Amino acid sequence: MKLVVGTFLTLDGVAQAPGGPEEDRRGGFAHGGWSVPYWDQTMIDVQVAWIDSLSALLLGRGTYDIFAAHWPHVGDDDPIAARFNRVPKHVASGSALSPAWQGASRIEGDVVEAVRALKGQPGQQLQVHGSLGLVQTLLQAGLVDELRLWWFPVLLGQGRKLFAEGTVPAGLELLETLRFDTGVVFQHYKVGEARGYGSFMLETPPPEELQRRLGLEGA
Repeated sequence: MKLVVGTFLTLDGVAQAPGGPEEDRRGGFAHGGWSVPYWDQTMIDVQVAWIDSLSALLLGRGTYDIFAAHWPHVGDDDPIAARFNRVPKHVASGSALSPAWQGASRIEGDVVEAVRALKGQPGQQLQVHGSLGLVQTLLQAGLVDELRLWWFPVLLGQGRKLFAEGTVPAGLELLETLRFDTGVVFQHYKVGEARGYGSFMLETPPPEELQRRLGLEGA
């Protein structure tokens, strides 16, 4: 299975609590729900189309608690709820899962090795939603195949970021870009190796070559 991460981001990179005021108040975060005013039906349709490729969910404990308290109660008339409730859910957590959610199991032992094994199972996509701490671990281990980034026209100046300090260098291949009437931009990337580094600076010759060019050699 491909491991695909989907994240909602402000333009200054904040990914904390996009869905509601009480979603994640860590660090005194007071801007929860910042993405909600920008959603429209076209964006929802794009998200639903992605969920059609979902074979299993991979979640951090904080995101699991939020999802488990919400999606089982939405009803299968909602296509996202229907899919989420049906597929296996693998949760990186150090304690028992409560509330319970059908199909959810806790990853025990080494998370990186467990996720590597999950990727080897048959299926289309192992999807990660939210779960910022887990995503950092997956990026550092080189386990993320694709990123689906939703950039919202918002600046917050504080909050937890997806690409926080410690993010490892990587190269991204742009697969798709979508623009929505609400000002949101969606970008779909394939994760690969960084291309290296270069310079636009003029090359400075070594001192002896510079002296030769200036006619100062032997002066």
